[in-house]
Amino acid sequence: MTITTDDRTEHARIHEGGADIARRPAPVAEAAPARRTRVVVIQTQAENAGAQEISRLVGAGLAARGYDVHNLFFFRQSRSFDEPAQTTYCAPRRPGDPLSFLRFLGALHARIRRLRPDIVLTFQHYGNAIGGVAARLAGPGPVIANQVSARLTMPAWLRGIDRIMGQLGVFKTITVNSHDMLRDYSRYPESYRKRLQHVPHGFDQKHATLSKADARREFGLRPDAVVLGSAARLHPLKQLDAAVRVLAQRPDWTLALAGQGPDEARLRDIADGLGVADRVHFVGEISPEQVANFLACLDVFVFPSLAETFGLAAVEAAHAGVPVVANDLPVLREVLSVEGEPAALFVDASDPAAMSNAVARVLDDDALSARLRRAGDGLKSRYSVDAMVDEYVRLIEDAT
Repeated sequence: MTITTDDRTEHARIHEGGADIARRPAPVAEAAPARRTRVVVIQTQAENAGAQEISRLVGAGLAARGYDVHNLFFFRQSRSFDEPAQTTYCAPRRPGDPLSFLRFLGALHARIRRLRPDIVLTFQHYGNAIGGVAARLAGPGPVIANQVSARLTMPAWLRGIDRIMGQLGVFKTITVNSHDMLRDYSRYPESYRKRLQHVPHGFDQKHATLSKADARREFGLRPDAVVLGSAARLHPLKQLDAAVRVLAQRPDWTLALAGQGPDEARLRDIADGLGVADRVHFVGEISPEQVANFLACLDVFVFPSLAETFGLAAVEAAHAGVPVVANDLPVLREVLSVEGEPAALFVDASDPAAMSNAVARVLDDDALSARLRRAGDGLKSRYSVDAMVDEYVRLIEDAT
């Protein structure tokens, strides 16, 4: 085959071009998207209660900011619990014997290892103690413990374990939701106290979709009654028997209790003994979406609890415009106020006469009720969900 001059020129050009291509760097492959920071939220029982509402709000807020959030519950307490996305349970029910407890611990450890969290948030005292240890054994992710349980709800031996865990650094950070809680830990060793961070709760502003009359029909309450109410776990420390006892002195009042728990049988017995059982309505557990309509039923929200770290239910009621009568606890005076103006009327709830008189004042004194409502409306600026989640973002970024 004869190669012409033009052919040689073209051949040289192609050859030189090939050399250029060989010398040219290979195209860089497009970088894979960075793995999102994985947050595992560990909570004890799955039910519609205050601590679970806070962990739900924190988890949802972090997910909205781009974190990969997984929720890990020890067991499901309530059938009506509306679980968040990416939720796992370690046991079908509360472990009731040593063998089932060991199986639960094994499942908890295995699930944390499989999730490989970058950081773990634990809630409530058993969530902190059991979840904190399991998380540290399962991986290197730091633990942020949330002290949302009042000390009266914690056995002495568990308080001791919590203290040791904090001192040893099992927890990277320990959040508390009120200044009263900070004072509660003021006598703890410095190695524990240096981990404390004050992060006030935020609350989801709920709006009723029903009128008062329609809401009362929804919950089976008389449309013409004076209705007192409370939303709380039915537990002796909530002191709901104080609200039941008020009815014995006021035959025209009715009480609606939203919640479930171990104290229900005792409360029913007390109501029977006082002859007021027909005026005490056990509504049962309600979902977060039902709270606003339940509050719309009420003339007064009563909150006689003996021990709180924040009092989320009372804050939600006050913000919804329902006058609140609350037990005179320092933490409730702190939380239920706006610029020094109280958003509740405080009383010694263990005194039935004082409790009854306080409720009557709220019902009869329009000026007092208006002041409470104004202060309650201001709570939304004190307890923003976005501000709460921003604080957790800061803590997570500092820890990781």
